[in-house]
Amino acid sequence: MSRLPALLRSGGINRRKFIQASIHQKGWSSSQTEQLSTLNTLSPAELRLLIRQEDPRIRTTSGLASGYQQANVTILPNHLANDFNVFCDKNPAALPLLYRSQSGETSCPLLAKNADIRTDIPQYSVFEEGRLVRTVPNLQSYVTQTRLTSEQQAVRRGSLSDMVCFYLGCSFGCEGSLKSAGVPVRNVEQGRNISMFRTAVPCLPGGVFHGPLVVCMLPIPAGMLDTALEITHLNPTAHGAPVHIGDPALLGIRNLSRPDYGDPVERRPGDVPVFWACGVTAMEAIISSKVPLAFCHAPGCMFLTDIPDSPPSPTKGADPPVTDVSPEHVPFCFQISHNPLLYSLASQRAVTKIRQLDRIIGEDPGQRGIRALFVKDELLRSCLALSHATSVAITTGFPTHFKHSPPDETDGPPGAIAMATMLLSLGKQVTMITDRRALDLNQAIVDEAVSSGVLKAAIPLVTFEDGGPDSALHFLCHHGDPAKPRYDHLVAIERSGRAGDGNYYNMRGINIKHLVDPIDDLFLAAKDVAGITTIGIGDGGNELGMGKLKEKVKALMPSGGLIACDVPADYAITAGVSNWGGYAVACGLYLIHTCPTHQRYRRRGQRLEPTTPQTLQDWTANLPSVDKEESILSVLMRFGIRSGKTGHLAMEVDGLTFHPTHSDVITRLLEVTGVASTQK
Repeated sequence: MSRLPALLRSGGINRRKFIQASIHQKGWSSSQTEQLSTLNTLSPAELRLLIRQEDPRIRTTSGLASGYQQANVTILPNHLANDFNVFCDKNPAALPLLYRSQSGETSCPLLAKNADIRTDIPQYSVFEEGRLVRTVPNLQSYVTQTRLTSEQQAVRRGSLSDMVCFYLGCSFGCEGSLKSAGVPVRNVEQGRNISMFRTAVPCLPGGVFHGPLVVCMLPIPAGMLDTALEITHLNPTAHGAPVHIGDPALLGIRNLSRPDYGDPVERRPGDVPVFWACGVTAMEAIISSKVPLAFCHAPGCMFLTDIPDSPPSPTKGADPPVTDVSPEHVPFCFQISHNPLLYSLASQRAVTKIRQLDRIIGEDPGQRGIRALFVKDELLRSCLALSHATSVAITTGFPTHFKHSPPDETDGPPGAIAMATMLLSLGKQVTMITDRRALDLNQAIVDEAVSSGVLKAAIPLVTFEDGGPDSALHFLCHHGDPAKPRYDHLVAIERSGRAGDGNYYNMRGINIKHLVDPIDDLFLAAKDVAGITTIGIGDGGNELGMGKLKEKVKALMPSGGLIACDVPADYAITAGVSNWGGYAVACGLYLIHTCPTHQRYRRRGQRLEPTTPQTLQDWTANLPSVDKEESILSVLMRFGIRSGKTGHLAMEVDGLTFHPTHSDVITRLLEVTGVASTQK
């Protein structure tokens, strides 16, 4: 340990440098890398014997004992064991409990035969009063130190007689399965320890224990993400599925080339950084909680079990895994943001149902040819993105009836209100952006929706007008600072969109620019603001956000070359009637928020409390329904708002009567969502 004494003599230990020194002193040479293949032919029992003999070839257990589970190890005083058990239970992705020993028990026959936890790990970390003081090759050498605390004296007298050992699942146990499926394990390829990072995500506290979540990072080729997710999801006792995929800054990680523990791992072109909860979280909890005396495995130096890496049943002293490994809960991965890079997860069941919603809203009773504009999974990605939202701004308004007052149509506001209602019930902030000419009208509609119970709560209404080159940026961001956006999502539904010539056209090719404020500028400015996702919902191609599909609109839609919106959104949802798209987003959000796979990902693998009946009832009550949508359409009629296609002041949208067309679509959407269509 040539580098460690100097660190110890310096008067204080920088834990990152300390542990990096501990690991790098055991760095891999090319010849040692070749030895790995020889070592990997040995059984866990044979490897444990070599570790007990302090074989210099074993620097880290990554890449060893392929096909078998490995375990993180934490050894604590008996009086803290129950608190740590609670901490594990609340943070099961980071600390999946395989086995809790009896006080003083140094073997673990249910995990490994003839094992001795005092000697069978390549390197141990020793903590006193929450401070990492040294690493040692075995615990026998530690207890022979001359100056011992009272607790250390107890350890010496009783051979860990007053200590409890926790064996926790480790992601190394999945390495063999990943490689067998063709998923590269980059750190093993590069002969390095895995990269581990302290995050800004706090764990749920348990008793005296608290601290930040630690994650390990593997670069995974983008095309193999789903394979990696399925393999790890099916093994919840080895940390299960990832807790984050994408930009490390979203976890508070500044630099992937400077891990807090382990080695930097190089990414190959096309690789995506994927983060799993890590057992080193226990070390951070020991430090944060200032535990008087504790031992842990050194990062990357695990306990090798005799348990195959297929998902084991919980053993004595362990709680059942919280991850549902049934096939319908296997996660699918979808990219939902480019800037910053972010992927999200949803179960096979949720994905299937949202795709069914998409098929329903894609029907075209008005025979506009809208199916030609369909892009797979735009609805799904939009719902996933909105699930991660904090503050959403929604805009609608298509003044197609320029000869009437008001000129607006019945398509758009009902769908906007349906989305807003569900977002509010999920705890999101919602703002409505409207044309100045329609501010009073829309305020009256919102007030009516609230008083009738259609809308959960009042929504702030704001307007935007062109006030100069930076006006859009100042509207979107506090003080015009792109690092401080007011909204993380902009949603346009049946909102007149700017064409390539700068004008705004209805489906008959009439220019209605004089009735439209330049809200399009917000969508354009949002492109340059990291963290704002834009969504457009339309049914003809001339709506804001449909610029993503403008080449299809120009080629396939009537008068497409003239009317096609030129302003894109990140996601463009097409529907036979735009309101249906809003209803489907509301239903999709319900499905996402009742999806355990997705909620585990959003919670970074922390314990999921069951959704209370009251919460579920609230979400259900805020879904669209036949009664509520009929009510809001009646309100629009009273304010003189007309059907888009015909101009009729009637209970219709785009020339289609509410009964049976729209009511039938709403009923079918609710049936897919799993909610009775009779709900109010």
